[in-house]
Amino acid sequence: MDAITIKYLIIGILIFDFVVERILDYLNIKNLNAPLPANVAGVYETSEYEKSQAYQKEKEKVEQIESFFQFGLYLLLLTQGYLGGLYDYIHMNVLQMHHFFVSWSFYASNLLFFGILFIVSDLLSTPFSIYNTFVVENKYGFNKSTVKLFITDKLKGYVLAIIIGGLVISLLLFLIQQLDTSFWWIFWIIISALIVCMNMFYTSLLLPLFNKLTPLGEGELKDAIQTYCKKENFPVDNIYIMDGSKRSNKANAFFSGFGKKKKIVLFDTLVDQHSIPELIAILAHEAGHFKKKHIIQMMILSVFQIGVYLFLLSLLIKNENLSIALGATGNSIALNLIGFGLLFSPVSSITGILVNLLSRKNEYEADAFAAQTSSAKDLGVALKNLSKKNLSNLTPHPAYVFLHYSHPPVTQRLDAMGIHN
Repeated sequence: MDAITIKYLIIGILIFDFVVERILDYLNIKNLNAPLPANVAGVYETSEYEKSQAYQKEKEKVEQIESFFQFGLYLLLLTQGYLGGLYDYIHMNVLQMHHFFVSWSFYASNLLFFGILFIVSDLLSTPFSIYNTFVVENKYGFNKSTVKLFITDKLKGYVLAIIIGGLVISLLLFLIQQLDTSFWWIFWIIISALIVCMNMFYTSLLLPLFNKLTPLGEGELKDAIQTYCKKENFPVDNIYIMDGSKRSNKANAFFSGFGKKKKIVLFDTLVDQHSIPELIAILAHEAGHFKKKHIIQMMILSVFQIGVYLFLLSLLIKNENLSIALGATGNSIALNLIGFGLLFSPVSSITGILVNLLSRKNEYEADAFAAQTSSAKDLGVALKNLSKKNLSNLTPHPAYVFLHYSHPPVTQRLDAMGIHN
């Protein structure tokens, strides 16, 4: 396929994806006008439901503006060949400094190119993030972050991206240099090991950089959790309270790791806003994911997906026409990585739909486990209260759910547990 054909194919994919997403957004916003679902009516007052609708509409408006801005920018970069122009400019200047870099010019060019794209992309998205955090979230009583914390989070994110992203990209470039198109299977093994390590040590190594984790103290809640865990043969000593309230009033809980490294993390807002029976039901849901082996299942699926993507990437990584289609004068590994992501976005969308289908099925199974081992009624109350406190969208459009939701809407989860009022 020649460079011109590839260029217009990429632009066509970008336009198609943008149009589909805007149609889905329109349907989703329109569906917000639906009446209050009967199975949550008991915990919602009319004013609270109207507030959740207004919040969702306002969030959607900001996201729409950002998506139009991004689409226009991407279209400009692709049609004018600015990405290739930037890479050629960087590469030419790096080569002129060969007495500094010598054989490292290949790595310097690619890493500098990705570094500039990352920083510029983040700077362009930051105004939208600021508005969403300090205007929208603040207006609806969620935001607890300060300007200092916001900036600190940004800086920490930059440092992590530079260290982890830089090492991963450098490794990929090294393997491509040494092994040509056979790089993919060795890189796959390394990335798979990294995924396992991240799953095991995320709450120990990375999460504490942003939040404080405190072991759950002695008391009625810990006694209730230990009683439940003993009854269900679910040994978990690592239960932590996370200071999520320093950024937001929204509540959540999650499970990570496996074996002796498994941890359950409860947001402090969750503990403050729910009764002990509700918290046990939420814990039972998380235990259900472990008992049903959902975490390992999703991790294996993720590793398999990455292997397929890397194999497909190996077919295009040295394709000079792909680099030229993005505006370069010759072959560029960095541009081919970007071009691959754009060309195969329909494939990733399809696999994303399949993964979301499996994820929603897993959520239903975890709910059923919690209902069986704890209390369907308590879990139902917890889900309703979580939805109310977080101003969740109670009436998302089915097409939007099908394409984007990893969790079923709360009303469908309640129906599945037989909770209809």
